[in-house]
Amino acid sequence: MTEPNKPDPAVPPLETIDDSQRVPPPRRPLPTRPEPIRTVDDVPPGAIAAFAVVGIIAMFLTLKWGLPKVITWSHHQDWSWFTQWTATVTDPVHAYLSAHTAGLPLTASSAFVIWQGVGIASLALSWLTGAVGARLTWTAHGACSVLMVWDASPAAGRPVAAALAVLAWTTGSFLALRGLSLRPLIINNNHPAR
Repeated sequence: MTEPNKPDPAVPPLETIDDSQRVPPPRRPLPTRPEPIRTVDDVPPGAIAAFAVVGIIAMFLTLKWGLPKVITWSHHQDWSWFTQWTATVTDPVHAYLSAHTAGLPLTASSAFVIWQGVGIASLALSWLTGAVGARLTWTAHGACSVLMVWDASPAAGRPVAAALAVLAWTTGSFLALRGLSLRPLIINNNHPAR
């Protein structure tokens, strides 16, 4: 049979301290943050003037030579893929609205214009303001558009048409949902004032 562990006389026994008697370690001061650069105070006026001159020259060169080259290039491109993609999304939406506005005081053309207007307005407001309501409207507009495309497209091309509608909506979502993060924002108010 083994003997129970006997305390070593050289090591004092552990004592527990009541929570009310515990003293937290002293706080270390936070390192000072460097002051931000203020254009007027810290950057020499000559550097600001040089940056402005270089910027004006770059803008002039872009407008003088770059813009005409881009326009010439765009005139020589085949843009039929874009018009076909647009028609793949908008034609089924128009057909869906035509089939489902029968008996309403609203015409199919008016419903189609409203659909376009809500899409453009919610995209612009989401991009410019980042408002939650505009982003929710953009999301609902995209979901409804995909469902309308799915319902009104021919059965053989239904998955491709819906996929192209999803791609069109997600492409616009780059602008509409910019800055949106799924990570929670944690605000800690327990740190000392600086």
